[in-house]
Amino acid sequence: MTAKTLLLVYHSTTGATEGMIRAVARGAATEPELAVRLLHARDAGPDDLLAADGYVFASPEYLAAIAGLMKDFFDRSYYGALDRINGRPYASVVCAGSDGSNAVRQIARIATGWRLREIALPLLVCTRAQTPDAILAPKALPADALTRGEELGAAFAAGLAMGAF
Repeated sequence: MTAKTLLLVYHSTTGATEGMIRAVARGAATEPELAVRLLHARDAGPDDLLAADGYVFASPEYLAAIAGLMKDFFDRSYYGALDRINGRPYASVVCAGSDGSNAVRQIARIATGWRLREIALPLLVCTRAQTPDAILAPKALPADALTRGEELGAAFAAGLAMGAF
């Protein structure tokens, strides 16, 4: 039996989103029947989507939108994967200073266009960074946020490996 692959695509500037996606990867790595691929958005493309069985997309929210490099990944990959990944499972992670809901909606709209199946509620982490200095500062996330990321990764991996999604 060929191992299934979970593709994790992310962008991070201050470390919050990278910390979360690495937590997801740690959780997913507990499933021995699954290969986990972690790629920065600039390094991922449609071939990576086609080669995977499920996805986690992780982005910070900047100015009420996903990060530009995540948008670039989606732009470069959209038509190459369109109608070729229908029905595959996905989840999303968004780190935001205050809200994050627009970035969550953006990812969901793209996933809807690809006809992906959302298998978990979006994991939204609010850093409460509100000043220019706080927004641009490196982030260390609380343990409970990282635990939620690990739980998402473990649950997604188990479900993917057993064929539940």
